[in-house]
Amino acid sequence: MRLEFSIARRLFGQRNADSRISRPAVRIAMWGVAVGLAVMLLTVFIVIGFKQEIRGKAIGFGGHIQVMNMETLFGGEQQPVIVDSALMQQLSSLDGVAHVQRFGTQAGMLKTDNNFRGVVLRGVAEEYDTTFLSAHLLRGSLPHFSATKSTIDILISARTASLLGVDVDSHVAAYFFTKSLKARRFRVAGIYQTHLRDFDENIVFTALRTVAQIASWEDKQCSGAELLVDDFDNLQAPADAVVAAVNRHEDANGAVYTSATVQELYPGIFTWLSLLDTNVYVILLLMICISIFTMASGLLIIILERTNFIAVMKSLGASNGQLRIIFLCFAAMLVGRGLLLGNIIGLSLALAQQYLGLVHLDPATYYVDTVPIIISWPLVIAINVATMFISVAVMVIPTYMVSRIHPARVMRFE
Repeated sequence: MRLEFSIARRLFGQRNADSRISRPAVRIAMWGVAVGLAVMLLTVFIVIGFKQEIRGKAIGFGGHIQVMNMETLFGGEQQPVIVDSALMQQLSSLDGVAHVQRFGTQAGMLKTDNNFRGVVLRGVAEEYDTTFLSAHLLRGSLPHFSATKSTIDILISARTASLLGVDVDSHVAAYFFTKSLKARRFRVAGIYQTHLRDFDENIVFTALRTVAQIASWEDKQCSGAELLVDDFDNLQAPADAVVAAVNRHEDANGAVYTSATVQELYPGIFTWLSLLDTNVYVILLLMICISIFTMASGLLIIILERTNFIAVMKSLGASNGQLRIIFLCFAAMLVGRGLLLGNIIGLSLALAQQYLGLVHLDPATYYVDTVPIIISWPLVIAINVATMFISVAVMVIPTYMVSRIHPARVMRFE
């Protein structure tokens, strides 16, 4: 094997006139592998980034798992349920659950002198994780979130602010239709933007106590609790634990608890995201096929150009198997150099996009304003190894051309 590898390395490094035909073929094959790998890497990075970005926004509006009143989930009409410290402690102790936070929602309408807008007022308590809202805060500040103290401050989206013609520190009237018409006057404390149109157009954040007063809820009543888990990829395990712990149990007022994951609450978003995986598989398959085609074509040209070399080697006693190994080693070197170039191109473009945001998108269509990139090093290694293995394995077929070259015939025509 050492001899075959040494000969292949000498062939690979040849730059004489005898290789004037194969040199372009080698370059085409090498760049075919490089471009194919770069496209595969960028495709995977973009899809992972896009899925994580959209998924993170959906989770930011509702957590990974919600515990709520069964009538709310199946009846559609908002009904409260008791979420006290004992229930929160029970939920927090479940395996895989990282954080529990209360929330309350109430449908209503915001109105200014020039326009009005139907919204869902979403109240959260002091334990609410503000990381998501802080990351998407455009201007102003977050309201003071509390389950015990009400506030007149609200956080609205940039789209809602534009439709109503308001900005930070503007005052806006609000009307809620519960058992009776209730009016409130709020101050816009801050403006956020996530580019998820269905959420941005509807959700307005404030304190949980404010929503509880509007809805006339009793002490410790709210719409439910949001649970954040340690690992989204292992969401089903804590979801099953929540079902076993609280589902179909009743609170002190007879309300029945139930739960749902973010995937069950927003099936359209996650079904759409899952379809992106199909696109990735198609692109990976196409790029691998292109790499194989260019490699096979290049290797055949190289073999045909080196018939004299093959004839001489056979005359000296080399077997067809040894010659096939030589050209397989040659192919492996060619693929290796193509992979090196592909990694340099793909990772350079990915890092440039990740840190500089060079390519922008229309957020109204794609829900993000720049192409999201997340580099996954395990996938980089896996794609490189798979490309190398598949490319070299398929190259076994062209090397059988060696067995059709006979020394006597070659030397007769020389």
